[in-house]
Amino acid sequence: MVGADDWARRRREAVQEHADRIARTRAAETVKAREMIRTFAGTALERGLATVPLLARAGDGPPTYRTGLTGWYLTRDGSLGVTTDGDYYHLSSPAGLRARLLGVHLRPADPPLQVGRGARDGESMALDVLLALRLAAGDDWAVQGL
Repeated sequence: MVGADDWARRRREAVQEHADRIARTRAAETVKAREMIRTFAGTALERGLATVPLLARAGDGPPTYRTGLTGWYLTRDGSLGVTTDGDYYHLSSPAGLRARLLGVHLRPADPPLQVGRGARDGESMALDVLLALRLAAGDDWAVQGL
């Protein structure tokens, strides 16, 4: 007969194994997505796509905050961007007077293979599809509110 302590130990081990498997899967996806982002940046530079200063926002509309980053917006709402060196950014920041006056410092994010996963229907898109759309649009990529 299996004791309660033995059952609890096996359950903890199973949960840890599952968590480890998820972490390995995410890490592998991140490596693949980073390569896609870097390839996008290289291709965009080769094609001469115009770069712009990437601005961060606190919410859906103005104000915007300087980031010191230059690259391309990936989404038309201006929430995601890629810099010329191939880093991926979530372009959001808390609102504040300091941010308004001095700008904000953003850290590169781990890109997902599925952008907008968990969002409402129609708001999620495979990263490779989004990058292909962005390249195909060239310099004709209007960002709302900027």
